[in-house]
Amino acid sequence: MKVLNLQCQNQHVFEGWFASEEDYQSQHASHLVECPLCGDKHISKMLSAPRLNLSTSRSEISNELVSMQPEHAVSVPDVAAPAVMPPEMQAAWLKMVQHVMSNTEDVGAQFADEARKMHYGEAEERGIRGQVSAQETQALLEEGISVMPLPLPAALKGSVH
Repeated sequence: MKVLNLQCQNQHVFEGWFASEEDYQSQHASHLVECPLCGDKHISKMLSAPRLNLSTSRSEISNELVSMQPEHAVSVPDVAAPAVMPPEMQAAWLKMVQHVMSNTEDVGAQFADEARKMHYGEAEERGIRGQVSAQETQALLEEGISVMPLPLPAALKGSVH
C-alpha cells in the first residue's frame, strides 16, 4: 500500500491510498484522483517522508543529528507559503457539508423556483439545496432570499451515508 500526501490547486492537502506508484500514476492520468474538499482534479504529490523501520534506537538517531557538523546543516529561506487549510478544519468542513446534505432536500435545478415559493409563502419552508448560476444566486439575494453557495465534493454528491 502506498500512502501519498496530495494537494489540489486550491491548496487543500489530503492523503491518497494506492496499491502502488503505478496505480497512482494511472489514476492521475485518467483524472480519477480528485480533492475530497472541492473536487479539483489538478492534483500534485507533496513531499513526504518514508516510514523506515530502523533497528537503531531514537536516542541514537537524536545523538547523531545533534553531533552533525555545521556544514551539513540546511538553511531554508524565509518564504511565505500559501495558506493551507489544517486537517482539523478540513474535517470540520466535511462534517458540516455532510450535515447539510443529511438535513436538506435536493431540489436540483428547481432551486431558485423553490426558494422563491418558500420566500413568498407559496410553499412550506424547509431546508433545500440545488444548483443555480452565479447570476441567479445574485438575483435571489437581491430579492432578499438568503442563499449560500456551497461547493460539494463529487464524493458527497451521491447518496448520504
